[in-house]
Amino acid sequence: MYARILIPLEHAASDQYILAHVRELARLCHSSLLLIHVADGFAARNMRSLGLRESEEIQQDRAYLETCCAALRADGFEADSVLAAGDPATEIATAAARESCDLIAMAVHGHRGIQDVIYGSTANSVRHNSMVPVLMVRIPQRS
Repeated sequence: MYARILIPLEHAASDQYILAHVRELARLCHSSLLLIHVADGFAARNMRSLGLRESEEIQQDRAYLETCCAALRADGFEADSVLAAGDPATEIATAAARESCDLIAMAVHGHRGIQDVIYGSTANSVRHNSMVPVLMVRIPQRS
C-alpha cells in the first residue's frame, strides 16, 4: 500500500514517537523509509546564496539523521535521509514528490487557536501543498 514513507523529524523528543508509530505501519506495508529534517535557521536558509560554511547545527542535524537511519536499518528497515534547508512545509512537500514517496507521516503538537498563529502549522501547510497523503500523529502532551 505504501512503498515509501517520508518522515519529517524535528530533532526533538517527539521524533521517537512518530518513528515508533511508523515502524509498525512500515512493517505491515513492507515500506522503505525516508527521513527528512529541514534546517530553517538563518545560516541554513542562506548557506548557498551567501557562500556560508556548514554550521555546527547543520552538522549535528546530519549526524542525528544518520543515527536515526542506522537504528532503523538495524531493525531491518530500508532507510535513507535528506537534510534540507528552507521553509519546512515547502521542503517536505517537494521532497515527497521528488523522492516518489506515497505517504508523509508526521508528528503534530496539537496547538490550537492563537498558538497556531504564533507557532505556525507546518503539518497544515504540508497537507495543503502536497499531493501525497499526509498521516498526522498527535504526540501526547506533557503535563
